[in-house]
Amino acid sequence: MERLNLSEEQTKLLEESFKKVGRHPDMTTLMLIAAECGLSEEDTQKWFKLRNAQWRQAEGLPAELRSVLD
Repeated sequence: MERLNLSEEQTKLLEESFKKVGRHPDMTTLMLIAAECGLSEEDTQKWFKLRNAQWRQAEGLPAELRSVLD
């Protein structure tokens, strides 16, 4: 998956949202975050997907969301 080319300010806003709203924002919240960051909803959703993978790896979990039994 390609990396997004984000400004430092956009990254900061996204990280704050990740911590404040959680790892899985609903569509309305995602729209608001996208508008605040000046990004498309698709790019914002992609960022959250990538960031979730990083979080799971940091927690010692598989990067992709799967059952523990997989």
